[in-house]
Amino acid sequence: MIKLVVDDKEIETEEGNTILQACLDNDIYIPNLCYLKEMDNSPGSCRLCFVEIEGYIQPVISCKEKVKEGMVVTTNTEHIRRLQRTAFELLLSVHHVDCRHCPANKKCELQRISKFLHFGLKTKRIEQLERDVKQEQNHPLLEYYPYRCVLCGKCVFVCKQKNSQPLLSLAKRGLDTTVSFFGEEDMARNRCKNCYACVDVCPVSALLIKNNPDEDYEEVLKDDKGKC
Repeated sequence: MIKLVVDDKEIETEEGNTILQACLDNDIYIPNLCYLKEMDNSPGSCRLCFVEIEGYIQPVISCKEKVKEGMVVTTNTEHIRRLQRTAFELLLSVHHVDCRHCPANKKCELQRISKFLHFGLKTKRIEQLERDVKQEQNHPLLEYYPYRCVLCGKCVFVCKQKNSQPLLSLAKRGLDTTVSFFGEEDMARNRCKNCYACVDVCPVSALLIKNNPDEDYEEVLKDDKGKC
């Protein structure tokens, strides 16, 4: 086991763990959206999990930094909070905030981060940016709401873990990046119907199970037969 000091508290963690995982395992919360313990290499895309390390010139993202014996870490300086709030505000500038009508309300990771950082979900300094993305309807069992999506990539990761051939990917670039479905409809249905890991892992309910997916699929089959 590795011993390190976080916010003046000595904690222990397994060798090879990241600072973020060590903190989370010891009930020290650091805001994060794109991290999963099972990832060998976290994307670090949300830029929320900054910490300061004694002896380091600049803050680092804790999801990519491995623990070392005797390391001294601080998670709660004013500098760290400014970095986290700036990253959070940039993320919110492309997020459609409608908590009242969102299935993730009261269990949304954005709400948790907002409360932790004492930072509202409505951006004030940065203009709301429009993304050229559309709601995908071509999956037999899933619905995707791109304006809720924070592009954390967790859904893509767990889909790849569950299936030798993943059925989700991140498509396009920049502001127009979106989660995309691919593969044959029958393959998607067969692999997804007993899984839904992507729905479970989504922190903002951007992925949902369609209402009565079996019934919807039967209607598709009827339509296809009628065309033959």
